[in-house]
Parts: sequence; structure tokens; C-alpha cells
Amino acid sequence: MITLYGFGPGFGLPEISPFVTKTEVQLKMAGLAYRKEKAMPPASPKGQLPYIVDEAESVADSTFIRAHIEGKYGFDFDAPLSLQARAQAWAFERMIEHHVYWALVGARWVDTENFAKGPAHFFDGAPDHLREKLREDAQFRVAENYLLSGLGRHAPEEDVDLAIRSLFALSVQLGDKPYLFGDTPCGTDATAFGAIAGILTPYFESPLRQQTEKFGNLTAYVDRMMLQYYPEFGWAPLQQEAA
Repeated sequence: MITLYGFGPGFGLPEISPFVTKTEVQLKMAGLAYRKEKAMPPASPKGQLPYIVDEAESVADSTFIRAHIEGKYGFDFDAPLSLQARAQAWAFERMIEHHVYWALVGARWVDTENFAKGPAHFFDGAPDHLREKLREDAQFRVAENYLLSGLGRHAPEEDVDLAIRSLFALSVQLGDKPYLFGDTPCGTDATAFGAIAGILTPYFESPLRQQTEKFGNLTAYVDRMMLQYYPEFGWAPLQQEAA
């Protein structure tokens, strides 16, 4: 059986990491049995989560895990798509992972209040004399990567404006379809769901979340995907809507 290593639930989400969410949803899409274990990035062969262990083989990075699933198990995540749509799906995935994701990082790690409420707790189990230093070092490293991504070089409102342009593109692509490319989910839907749910979780307040909530079809899309792939999870926006 495949073992998926991730952070686990938190921040109002069934899985903290958008990339682990992507892989978990793709495992569900492929109908593969798996078990999930908690881990931290240093345990991974590439120093990042997710990674999987499939029999004796370890595979790290969500994109390479997808390639492993397709190669070993013969599952084509983009089977319904034309060659042109496959190319478009890849472009949207790169946009999400290299642009939208970093806006999420800014809202979650760079914002002082959100960091204290969320990622700072990753280090709660560290020894008292090391805890604050570990928190400061981790936040500094993430902020540095955020800067290197390009988004971190802009004022916060400019960062959000750029992210919203990418989310607008996703909203237009989705339109009134159930999934990004039609009536059947494809691999990029797992990527989009992980990132947008990470932005929309009510656990964190941010201008990015406020602006994203204005895309009604994207919020409905996340609600729909959450019910489909995590039916047992109490997704707060749905609970608020029901109330």
C-alpha cells in the first residue's frame, strides 16, 4: 500500500499543505488505496512535503508523485482532455503553483497575526529555549523565498492584486462548469482545489481571502470538491452557509 506523508489536518483544512492536498486528491482520483502519516519536511528525500513510499520506492514532490502514479498504475489524470487542453492544464498548474501559491504563503507566513495563529505552532513541541529561535528562523526562510518568488518584492496590496489576476483567470476558465475543463475532474483540479481552499479557509483573515470570496464560482467549486473528496470533513464555509 502507498504511504502518503503530509502535515495532516489543521488551519480549518483537512490537510495544511496545498501540495499534500493535491497529491491526496490525485490518489483519490486514481482510486488507489493509501494510508497517511504525519511528517515534517526534513524527513523527505527532497526536504519538502509531500512524499510517498510505494513498496520500496520513495517519491518526493507532488508533480513527480503524479508522474509515478501515471507510469506505474497507468492512470491518466487528463484522459478526457484534448492535446490543446492538456497544454492549457499544464499552464494553469504552473500559474497556481508558482504564483497563487506564493500569495497564500504571504498571507499565511508573512502576515504577523496569521503567522502567530498558524505556522508558529509548528514549533510548539520544541524545547522552550529553542522554540522562538526556530520560529524566527523558519519565518525568515519562508519570507526570503517569498521575496525570491517575486511577489514579496511588492507592497501587500500589489501582491494581492497580482494574485487576483491569476484567480480571475481560473474563474474564467471554470465558468459554470463543474470542473476546470468540463464535467470530469483532471489533475489540475487537485492543484487548484488545494491552493484555493488554502486561501478560503476561515481560519485566516486576509485581504487575499476577502478578494477571493468575490469569485462565487471558485468558492462553490471548493465547496463541491471538498464534499467530493473529503466528505467526512466539516468544511466551515459550508456549515456557515447551512446555518
